[in-house]
Amino acid sequence: MEILGFLACALIGISLGLIGAGGSILTMPVLVYLFKVPPILATSYSLFVVGTTSLLAAAEKSRRSEVLTAPALTFGLISMVVVMAVRHYLIPALPKSNYNAISMILFGGLMIAAAYSMIRRSEVTAKASSESFFALLPYAVLIGLVTGLLGAGGGFLLIPVLTQVLGLDMKKAAGTSLAVIALNALTGFALDLAHVPIHRSLLLSITFVALTGSLVGSALCRKIRSQKLQIGFGWFVLVLGVVILSTEAVKIFNSF
Repeated sequence: MEILGFLACALIGISLGLIGAGGSILTMPVLVYLFKVPPILATSYSLFVVGTTSLLAAAEKSRRSEVLTAPALTFGLISMVVVMAVRHYLIPALPKSNYNAISMILFGGLMIAAAYSMIRRSEVTAKASSESFFALLPYAVLIGLVTGLLGAGGGFLLIPVLTQVLGLDMKKAAGTSLAVIALNALTGFALDLAHVPIHRSLLLSITFVALTGSLVGSALCRKIRSQKLQIGFGWFVLVLGVVILSTEAVKIFNSF
């Protein structure tokens, strides 16, 4: 099962390096179902894996001038504050007995939303826009909530905003998205270090495989069009989201 888990980690990194989103949505299910990490702990592990992998991929894209500083800081700083609030105040207040089932059900729904975003955005033409700071604020808050609560990067939410609202081309949107994801995820993980038990060897092994995948994905990005891969990956995430929702629904039904 762990071999399958490491293969999935490579896919996470490849997706992040290739299209700047999507891969992080797989991290939680991989940790929970393949590595048997409890969901509440898996969110912390996911933040580190996603944050580190995104940081490396963003650094690579920054060298190619595909990371825009202003949007990255606008979304990054706002959503970082939300992530900090969620990890420090909201997560400790949640009932531990129900958190596992609730978090995985939310994650299944989130995966379906992510899949829809990845499939649909390939059909939408980006339009330049001069949205104000306050118009972009709800998007940044939502991304912070997703990252802080579920350990997902939120790139599937951010990239449509960057392309369709701000009018960035796909490559710059992907690079900027990775920078925001790295800021958010690593901030959330840093807050967890004081009170979360860390299985260092497992976490570092998973992260290493994902990092290697992100380098492969970043290299492939320069040679192939990512649009068709994005659509295929979106359908894969959709099916997986439905499977997770079904699995958790059966567990809840059997508990009565």
